Amino acid sequence: MKHSSRNKMKSHLGPLFVILIMATKCANGYPQNQHHESNSQLDPDPEFIGFINNVTYPAGREAVLACSVRNLGKNKVGWLRASDQTVLALQGRVVTHNARISVMHQDMHTWKLKISKLRESDRGCYMCQINTSPMKKQVGCIDVQVPPDIINEDSSADLAVQEGEDATLTCKATGNPQPRVIWRREDGEMILIRKPGSRELMKVETYNGSSLRLLRLERRQMGAYLCIASNDVPPAVSKRVSLSVQFAPMVRAPSQLLGTPLGSDVQLECQVEASPSPVSYWLKGARTSNGFASISTSSLEAGSPGPEMLLDGPKYGITEKRDGYRGVMLLVVRSFSPSDVGTYHCVSTNSLGRAEGTLRLYEIKLHPGASSSNDEHHNFIGGLEEAARNLAASRQAARLLQPPLALLLWAWSA
Repeated sequence: MKHSSRNKMKSHLGPLFVILIMATKCANGYPQNQHHESNSQLDPDPEFIGFINNVTYPAGREAVLACSVRNLGKNKVGWLRASDQTVLALQGRVVTHNARISVMHQDMHTWKLKISKLRESDRGCYMCQINTSPMKKQVGCIDVQVPPDIINEDSSADLAVQEGEDATLTCKATGNPQPRVIWRREDGEMILIRKPGSRELMKVETYNGSSLRLLRLERRQMGAYLCIASNDVPPAVSKRVSLSVQFAPMVRAPSQLLGTPLGSDVQLECQVEASPSPVSYWLKGARTSNGFASISTSSLEAGSPGPEMLLDGPKYGITEKRDGYRGVMLLVVRSFSPSDVGTYHCVSTNSLGRAEGTLRLYEIKLHPGASSSNDEHHNFIGGLEEAARNLAASRQAARLLQPPLALLLWAWSA
C-alpha cells in the first residue's frame, strides 16, 4: 500500500519538476539567445518610410529634401552631398560652413535638408544616411532651373560684309534647361535665306538654331537681326546683331530731262543706293573726260568753265533723305532764269566707289497771255520721253515751215 502511494505522488510532481529545472536554467543565464530574440522583437531596426522625392526649383528659391525614418532608436541621421561624400548635417546640427544650408527635425520621424538662395552649383544629389551596421541610405536630387544667358564672347558682334560674300551670325546661350535659340529681324521683315544649291531666296519669319548662315549676300538682306534665347524660365534674353552689306553707290535719275517756265521753282531728284553711307553733292556744268562730274584743272587752264558745286542757300535748296542703304537727293532751283538752263549732276561716293546721275534743265516758253500755275511755287515738269517728243515735234514743224534753199534762189533770180 505504501509503495503504490509513493508512485502516484511521483507521477503528479513530474511536470512541476521540469518547470523548476527550466526556470533554474533561465536564472543561471543558460538560454541567453532566447532573451536577445525577445529584445530584438521589442526594438526593431531603423528603416526608411517611403522615398525622398526629387525636386526642381528656379535659381534663387529655397529647395527642401525630406527624409523620413521609423524606429531610429539610438541611431543618428545625417545628410551628405552624394557627389563627393561631404557631410552637411548630423541630426539637427549643420556641420558645413555653408550658411545657406539648414536642417529641421519634424514630427519625430522626418529630417529636412533646406538650401536657400539656390545656385546652379547646388544642382545634384544628396544622401540621407542612417548610421546602422551596415549603413542604410536614401538619395534625393535637386535640379536648379537657370534662366537663359547669352555668352557674348561666343556670339557674333556687328558684321560688315561686301555684297556677294557669305556671312554667319552666331548666338551661344547657357541655362537650364538648355535654351532654344531663334532669329528674327528687328524691323519685322522676313528673313531671306538662300535655298541649298539654288540662287533663289526664300522668306521665313523666324530661323531656329544658334547659327544663321547667309550665302552670297544681297543688299536687301542688310539689317539688324535679333537672337532670342528662351527655356521657359523667365526672363528670355535677346542680342542685337547688325549686318551691313557693303557695295559701291548706284545712282538713278527718274527724270533726266526737265523743263519749266521762267520765274518758277523746279525740283531735281536722284535716287541713291550705297553702303556704307555715301557723301553726296550736286554739280552744275559739263561732264569731264573721265565720266564723273568734278572740277578739272586742265579745263580751267584751257579756259573752259568747270562744273560748279552747288551749295544750299537762297538760290538752291539741297536736301537728302536716307532709309537704310537707300536715299533720295533733292535739289530745288528757285526762281528759274535763263542762266539756270544746263546740265546738273548728282554725285554719290563712298569707300568702294562713286556714281553720278545727269539731268538737263531747259526753259519752257509760254504763249502770250498764258500763265504758269504757281500755287505751290514748285514745278515738276519733265520726263525724258515727253520732252523728247516735244523736241522732235518742234524740229519737224521747223523743217516743214523752212523753204528749200533752191526755191529761194529761183525766186530771187526771177
